[in-house]
Amino acid sequence: MSLETFLYNLHFDTDKARPIDLEVDWEDAPLPYKLYRGLPVVPLSPEVPLTLEGREAPAKPDLSGIGHFLWYVFGLTQVCQSYFAADSTEQEAWPMQSLRRFLPSGGALYPSEIYVYLKIEDLPAGVYHYDVAHHRLVLLREGHFDSYLARALGNRCDVSACFGAVFVSTMFWKNFFKYHNFAYRLQGLDAGVLIGQLLEVAKRFGFEAGVYFQFLDRAVNHLMGLSEQEESVYAVVPLSVKPAAAWFASGYDEERMISAAALCRELTAVKHDHYVRSRRVKAYPMLLKMNEASLLESLQPFRRSGGKKNAAGEGQAVALPHVKRLSYDLASVCRKRYSPEMDFVLGQVSQAKLAMLLHEATASFRYRNDLDGAEENPIPRVSLYGCLYNVEGVPDGAYQYDSAAHALRRVRPGDQRHRLQQAMSLDNVNLFQVPLCLHVAGDRDHLITALGYRGYRIQQMEAGMLVQRVLLAAAAIGMGGHPLLGYDANACDEIYRMAPHEKTSLIQIPVGPHRQRARLEGGLHS
Repeated sequence: MSLETFLYNLHFDTDKARPIDLEVDWEDAPLPYKLYRGLPVVPLSPEVPLTLEGREAPAKPDLSGIGHFLWYVFGLTQVCQSYFAADSTEQEAWPMQSLRRFLPSGGALYPSEIYVYLKIEDLPAGVYHYDVAHHRLVLLREGHFDSYLARALGNRCDVSACFGAVFVSTMFWKNFFKYHNFAYRLQGLDAGVLIGQLLEVAKRFGFEAGVYFQFLDRAVNHLMGLSEQEESVYAVVPLSVKPAAAWFASGYDEERMISAAALCRELTAVKHDHYVRSRRVKAYPMLLKMNEASLLESLQPFRRSGGKKNAAGEGQAVALPHVKRLSYDLASVCRKRYSPEMDFVLGQVSQAKLAMLLHEATASFRYRNDLDGAEENPIPRVSLYGCLYNVEGVPDGAYQYDSAAHALRRVRPGDQRHRLQQAMSLDNVNLFQVPLCLHVAGDRDHLITALGYRGYRIQQMEAGMLVQRVLLAAAAIGMGGHPLLGYDANACDEIYRMAPHEKTSLIQIPVGPHRQRARLEGGLHS
């Protein structure tokens, strides 16, 4: 199968991305977290703060603060037990127990992992894995690697001015076992949701952050001892307490010809034993083929890619009321965030609430990255569309949200819920109970024209980052959101008339009031 066909199937012919007769072997499922064995460990403080309000930026980050930071980004936060019947006629229900984190993941499988390079006083400098199961750091390689990492990033970052960096990776098998090739689409989205949460938590801890999507992959994977047959880093996020202008920079031409192979030769290879639980790991050749096609072997392909200005809707424009940025305790909102699925309850949404949701999601999405460079007001590469019903002062219809003007541009009038429900491939959400059905949209070519095949995963990550901002904003104003991919992208693109503008819907997020499902929950914190 060609890569073009593979990516087309992921979005527009999803039945071909996952065999219809696929039987998931849950007894041999991998763990939702990676466990290293036989390596030095550093326990992190379990006494995490229950609020992130009023925190002062530290002059020097310490181990305790890093532990709290990582827990809010990706730690295990809750154990949950619910009961499900196979269908509405079943008299019996079966318990389902899961370990939750503050961010959603497709099937709660969490294919991403976090690694950190740290240089703080109360910890040996080096590269660590964040062991979420035990809330501890596992030492993978001790030492200072500022020069190595700076060159792997193309000399576009003064790593010496940073106290560390976070590496967000993807373990291919962790969700391939359930979703087959469709896992590749989910992996980029999951990584993006994680990066979105990381950036929001970094703000509360007073850390400056920047996201690098382009780097020498094999050199970065080599630093941590990762095998590209099972895992690869998708993004590097340096962290500093210094202003970003002091360390987020452009590269130098004379250094651009360095290769990943040359950098790898500077460090001895390391290979660490780890446990995934699965006794039989099936092959995933298309995921490896896509990953191989996305790797950067030298600095020469580093590119910039800005967003394109969206064409305004041809119909009615609705100016939304001016609202200020939401002020909320991230810790509290993370605990309240809920994915309703069948628990949406139709209710009217005020125009002010809609304005707060859209403004906060898009305003908080702005972030420093290597695609925009130093551009002050770049056009985002992903944007929001929505089918609205029963919103005060807004006629029912399909709209494009113009974040620059803080206005809705009507694309198609009328109640779209029937068309949206027909476009669903699963009956797990009753969209007739949903007042706001949002879609994150991006270029139909998935940025491949500008960035090669790496552009696909970058687009999915940015979509995931915006999804997390929508979910946090929804929770902050008392609503729930349920991201899903079980819909017909062509049908939704037609609702918004996206084809002439070469856009497509990347993920769907029903948002609205909801009831709580009966379930047993317990927080995993002191």
